[in-house]
Amino acid sequence: MKSLMMLGVLLIFTMGLVISEHFVYGENANDNSTKVVITNDYIQIISNSEGNLHTLNLDKSTLLFDFVSNLDVNGNLLSYEIHLKPELSSLYKDLGYSEKERDTVFVYPSFTQSAYDKGGFYDYYNKKCDSSCLTIPIQDKISGFQSSSIVGAWVLKLLDYPYVKDQDIDKNPDILKKYKRVIVLHNEYVTKKEFDAITSHPNVIYLYPNALYAEVKANYDANTITLVRGHDYPDSTIKNGFQWLDDNSRYEYDVDCSDWYFYKTERNNTMLNCYPEYKLLSAEQLLRSLHDNDPSGLLNDLNNWLRYPNDQSIVTGMLNDFDVKGKHVPSWVKNPVSWALNNDISKTDFAHVIRYLYDQNLLN
Repeated sequence: MKSLMMLGVLLIFTMGLVISEHFVYGENANDNSTKVVITNDYIQIISNSEGNLHTLNLDKSTLLFDFVSNLDVNGNLLSYEIHLKPELSSLYKDLGYSEKERDTVFVYPSFTQSAYDKGGFYDYYNKKCDSSCLTIPIQDKISGFQSSSIVGAWVLKLLDYPYVKDQDIDKNPDILKKYKRVIVLHNEYVTKKEFDAITSHPNVIYLYPNALYAEVKANYDANTITLVRGHDYPDSTIKNGFQWLDDNSRYEYDVDCSDWYFYKTERNNTMLNCYPEYKLLSAEQLLRSLHDNDPSGLLNDLNNWLRYPNDQSIVTGMLNDFDVKGKHVPSWVKNPVSWALNNDISKTDFAHVIRYLYDQNLLN
């Protein structure tokens, strides 16, 4: 499965793990051109995923963050910025880490960002250059695109999640042991040391599909990475370079992510069933799930409550998914539960139902 070649936008983090204030258009990205249309009510993003056009319409009224885009006179994207909304400060405290122990870290895919730069792996794949493009500079600044899950990284950093880069783990695999949970983004290209460090950690959420897909080796004296195996290299029979049994690349082209859910693999890995780059801008429940002991339990808990609505342990388990306490859920909630399971309403909309009942003291 080839990786995303989408939305050429860059996000710049300044040094010292401090975010800068804006995104910059990805002039040096191998992503195809992207058109952004902004009206008073929505943001339309038309992007190209390896020849497949995707159109996303983001309703501004549902976004948890302010989205400001800067266009040239012809309507082409120059840059855009994502900011916190002052009126949602209490929500951000619930969703993030500003008042919590920072025991979860996300991994920014710096090697993947480098792979998509001009003169990189994708110029080789597309026969624009020879094998010399399989050894490329490691980008030191975070200036990524959708293929390096830049919007997801931006959202998590705004919510005060700490992060490390691919090279940090490769140089010091034990760095992940400091954290109770690791969130992997679209870390498509990783070293064997990094692969081992991530897959051996007891609590990993694979927030983006197509992670851990191809092996690279790093030369820090030359500040380069070289493709070793994977993504049809060194021959077309090789897909996942690590022969990783939990590879879920089949989900990477679902960028709408309207029917998102976490699931557990046979090896107990927690994975998302879609590419959530823009969903993370609006899906409150998805962001809340990153704090759950078992993010994959939501659908099971909803189904269990439908079957046993008076079982106190099941009631407690379902309400815990939405970070509320209570002893009883009204029987009429069976309808919105069914709607949420059938994707007739979003999981975030259902979370608002539960939150309303809690605020009105109707769960006791």
